[in-house]
Amino acid sequence: MKRLRVSITAGGREGEIHPMYGVMTRAPFVERATALQWNFTGDALGILHYVEGDADAFAAAADDIDVVVGYDIEPVGDDAFYAYVRDATTDSLAELFGPISRGGLVVVPPIVYGADGEVTLTIFGPDEELQAAMGAIPEPVEVTVEAVGSLAASRVAPAARLTDRQREAAEAALDLGYYDVPRTGDHEAVADALGCAPSTAAEHLRKAESKLLRAVLREG
Repeated sequence: MKRLRVSITAGGREGEIHPMYGVMTRAPFVERATALQWNFTGDALGILHYVEGDADAFAAAADDIDVVVGYDIEPVGDDAFYAYVRDATTDSLAELFGPISRGGLVVVPPIVYGADGEVTLTIFGPDEELQAAMGAIPEPVEVTVEAVGSLAASRVAPAARLTDRQREAAEAALDLGYYDVPRTGDHEAVADALGCAPSTAAEHLRKAESKLLRAVLREG
């Protein structure tokens, strides 16, 4: 069993594979995008994205794409948003997703879109299936293996590292404005929400922040 981190590019022809693929990698109003979760059924593809960019321009682009069955956008601040997009599958997209979605292979989130058209993803599975999948990726997509390792080297979803109490504290802090700029809530308010001492709430937050930052910045 192996873990592969690979990058793929279609050399500027992303929109030919699927129009939304072109939007995510080439649109001037998308500064950065990642696919967080997805469900590929063969004839349809539902993806939850986190996008930094212009939400109105993104919505206008989605409205103009016939194969977009539906979408929902939820803003996160002024210049970022979550976008759930459900697409009808084009033949080219089915050929791209097919080799990595069959058998025992698992794609580990997130999939990261680059502004230059490059997409980076991590795949885990049996050696022979990985080799077969990489060999079956169709033109014009080019695949580059960036790293090979074991599952132990994969980045675990950061939030999964938190204890229940740490997650509860972090979610309360978000809701109360503790992480807003400027800050509109303090750790005393978090403590009130949790029903604990301010020092205990502050400790939960420090530990949660430490785990999340290490997972995002130091690992993978």
